[in-house]
Amino acid sequence: MATTNASAPKGAAKKSQGFKGIKSGWIVILICFIIAEALYVFGAGYKTNFVGHEAFTGLPFHFFQDGSYEPDGIVGTVYKGGFIVPLIWGQLITVLALAIERFFAIRTANGKGNVGRFVKEIKAALMANDIAKAEALCDKQQGSVANVVRSTLVTYRQVENDATLSKEQKVLAIQKELEEATALEMPMMQENLPIIGTIVTLGTLTGLLGTVMGMIKSFSAMASGEGGADSAALSVGISEALVNTASGIATGALAVIAYNFYTNKIDRLTFCIDEVGFTVVQTFNATH
Repeated sequence: MATTNASAPKGAAKKSQGFKGIKSGWIVILICFIIAEALYVFGAGYKTNFVGHEAFTGLPFHFFQDGSYEPDGIVGTVYKGGFIVPLIWGQLITVLALAIERFFAIRTANGKGNVGRFVKEIKAALMANDIAKAEALCDKQQGSVANVVRSTLVTYRQVENDATLSKEQKVLAIQKELEEATALEMPMMQENLPIIGTIVTLGTLTGLLGTVMGMIKSFSAMASGEGGADSAALSVGISEALVNTASGIATGALAVIAYNFYTNKIDRLTFCIDEVGFTVVQTFNATH
């Protein structure tokens, strides 16, 4: 089988211009958890969300009080969900932040125009063997698909008149450049998606942990009651369980929607790259 000559020229692969995403995902996670903790302590824990808040001393937040106060409304009930609540909120805010980050990164990968129309125009130019027009379309479109095609077309031109390579070697050189250019673009498109994918499961499991802890508190209240359960302690435990259940389910649901949405977007871009790459190779085979 013919192999690509080591001296075969390589295309000048370019990466997408514009916003390429946040590479340090752990920084986003850290900031989101700090925000979640602040919202929990200073938002949900504000004194007006509790019965008898007139007795608060010092800072007007439940976290800094010696005693425990009953919630006055849904926000206070959420606060009573315990330390699991900011953990779930941190994951929820992380999903929202990374979903926005992926939106701008994939918009950069799409380029300036409609990708579907760009693919059709590129295929038409290639079938007409108008490489110059195809290169001009790539320069106009930009984005990941255009960059991969542009890099492949550079190699196409370089090997076209190289008498030292056989046809099979030229085709292999074009295919290799296509693969390498695609490999340069894929990390930018997939950046931080594994974090969202992890939260799909982790958010639900964290909510389940909070549910179990709330039920333990409820059963403890039942066991400690003389002839009957302490209704106040029992209600607090059930509230904690239900709040954490709802928060965990909401976080997992949002994460799976975001993950599947952007995975589908990336799959469509990859398909466009494969479609145009196949057309480039076909054009070379048909015209040489």
